[in-house]
Amino acid sequence: MVMSQTSSCRRDYRNVFSRRRMLQTSAVGFGNLALASLLSEESQAESASTTDPLDVRKPHFRARAKKIIFLFMKGGPSHLDTFDPKPKLQQDDGKPLPFDKPRVQFAQTGNLLGSPWKFRPYGKSGIEVSELFPHVAQHVDDLCVINSVHGTNAAHGGALLKLHTGSDSFVRPSMGSWISYGLGTENQNLPGFLTICPTLAHGGVKNWASAFLPAAFQGTPLGNASLPSSEARVGYIGNTRFSRRSQRLQLDVLKAINQEYVTSTGSSSALEARLNAFELAFRMQTEMPVVQDVSGETKSTFEMYGMDDPMTEDFGRQCLMARRFSERGVRFVQVTHSDTNVQWDQHSNLKKGHTKNAREVDKPIAGLLSDLKARGLLEDTLVWWGGEFGRTPVMQGTDGRDHNPEGFTMWLAGGGVKGGVKYGATDEYGYYAVENKVHIHDLHATLLHLLGLNHKQLTYRYAGRDFRLTDVYGDVVHSIIA
Repeated sequence: MVMSQTSSCRRDYRNVFSRRRMLQTSAVGFGNLALASLLSEESQAESASTTDPLDVRKPHFRARAKKIIFLFMKGGPSHLDTFDPKPKLQQDDGKPLPFDKPRVQFAQTGNLLGSPWKFRPYGKSGIEVSELFPHVAQHVDDLCVINSVHGTNAAHGGALLKLHTGSDSFVRPSMGSWISYGLGTENQNLPGFLTICPTLAHGGVKNWASAFLPAAFQGTPLGNASLPSSEARVGYIGNTRFSRRSQRLQLDVLKAINQEYVTSTGSSSALEARLNAFELAFRMQTEMPVVQDVSGETKSTFEMYGMDDPMTEDFGRQCLMARRFSERGVRFVQVTHSDTNVQWDQHSNLKKGHTKNAREVDKPIAGLLSDLKARGLLEDTLVWWGGEFGRTPVMQGTDGRDHNPEGFTMWLAGGGVKGGVKYGATDEYGYYAVENKVHIHDLHATLLHLLGLNHKQLTYRYAGRDFRLTDVYGDVVHSIIA
C-alpha cells in the first residue's frame, strides 16, 4: 500500500514540476542544449568515474599511509626558534648578514637576530628542539624534521595557495581534494576531506576548494578561524521539519525524476554527482553529530589534549576532533591554528607572540601524537606540521622577523616516514635551504607517494590539458621514507 502511494506521488510530481521536460521542449530545445552543455562541463574524468565519486579506490601502489592530518600553523612559524637551531646566528647576533639577502623581500630588514629561546637534544635521536615545544620534543624520535623546505612566494596569500593547491597564481584544487579524488573515502557517511576552523583570509575557501575537480571532492569546513572550536559544526546537520523516512522518500522521488532525464538524454555524470551529494548529506545526519560530540571521551583524554586548560582547550579540541574523524576513515583532515590578532606572523614582538602560540599548540599536538600511537593509528596516519613559510634570521624593527620562503622547517610523523631523523639543512644563519632542498612540489609528491599515489599519474583533464597537484614539477624524497 505504501509503495503504491509513493509511486503515485512520483508520477504526479513529474507531470507537474518537471522543469527539465520544459527546457527540452521549449524554445526549440535551446534550453536543453544549454543544460546539457553545463552538465558536460561539470562531468568527471573517465579515470575517476564510479557510481559514487567517494567510493574507495585502489592506490597506484602499496600505500604506507591511508590518511593525513595536517596541523597548519597560519602565519609562518620561525624555524630558527623552533626546530632549526643556529649557533652561528646566536654568536653573530646584532651583526650584519655577511651575504646577500633575497632579491625579492617582503619588507625591509636589518641585522641578525639571535633566538631568544634555548635548544637542547631530546630522545635517542638527540634532535635539538626549542624550549618553546617541550611536549612535542618528547616525541622527537617519531618525527622526521625537514629543515630544507622552500617555496616561491613571500606573501601570505600566494604562499598559502602554493602550500594548499600547488599554485600561487591560478585557482587549482586543494591537496585534500586531490587525495579524495584519487582514493575516495573509507567512510561513506562522512566527507573525504574536512578542514576544522580554517582561516577565511589569504585565499580563504580556495585553500580547500575542489576548483575544476567535481564538487564531491570539495573540502567540508567546520567553523572558521574566527570561531572557537567548540562551535565548529556542520551547519543544518539535523532536519527538524521532516523525518528520516520523509527525507528518504524525497530523495527517491528526486532520483526517479533525474533518471528519466538520463534515459532521454544519455548525460548522467553531473546529475549523479548532485544526487550523490544529496545522499551524502542524508547519511551524514547519522554519523556527523556523533563524531562532533566529544563529551564521551574520558577525563584523561581531555587532559592529554590540554582541554582542561583555557590556554590549550581550543586547539586541543581541534586535534581531538581530527583524531575522531581520521579514525573513522576521513582521508584528509586539516586543523588550523590561527586567530584574528597574533597568528604566527611576528613582524614584531617575536618573543611574546611565539610564546603564546607555542603554548596554545604544544600540548595538544603532543596529545594527538600520543593518542594516535596508543591506538595503533600512527602507523597508517601521516601527521604533517608546518606553516606557509618560515622567518628571516635578520630582524624587522627591533624584535621581529619577516617572511622567509627561502628555507624553513616542516615535520612529519607516522604514515611510513622515518622517525628520529633530520633531513636537509639551511645555511649557518638559517636564511636559505642549501642541503637536500625540498620544494613545496617535492613535499606534495612525497605525501602523495606515502598514500600510494604517483603524483605524475594522478591527473584530471580540464580545458584540454591534464592537470596534477605538482603541475610539471616535483620529486619524491625517498630518503625520508622508512
